[in-house]
Amino acid sequence: HVQLVESGGGSVQAGGSPRLSCAASGYTYGRCCMGWFRQAPGKEREGVAAVYSSGSTYYADSVKGRFTIFQDNAKNTVYLQMNSLKPEDTAMYYCANGGFCARFDFSYWGLGTQVTVS
Repeated sequence: HVQLVESGGGSVQAGGSPRLSCAASGYTYGRCCMGWFRQAPGKEREGVAAVYSSGSTYYADSVKGRFTIFQDNAKNTVYLQMNSLKPEDTAMYYCANGGFCARFDFSYWGLGTQVTVS
C-alpha cells in the first residue's frame, strides 16, 4: 500500500520560492518514479514534474526553468522546489508515484497540498 504525504504548501507572494515535500512509504523506494501534478478549480489536472530513480527528470513547459524536482533516497522523500511563482501556479499540488511518469500518468497520489500565489 503506497502512502504519499505532501507538505510545504501555503500562501505565497508572486515571485516566491516555496519547496514542497513528499514523504513516501509502502513500496520499494528507488525502483520507481515520483512526480507532482496540480489541479486548479475548474481546470484539468496538469502534470508538473517527474523524476526517475535513474535521475532523469521531466517538466511541464509551463514550469520548465522555474521548478526543480529532486529526491532524497535516504529519507524516501521527493521535493519540488518552486521559484518565480506566478498567480497561475495557484493549485492543489499532488505528489504522485508509479505509472508512466514521463507522461505524468501516475498510478498513486497523495491528498495534496494547496499553493496559493497572490
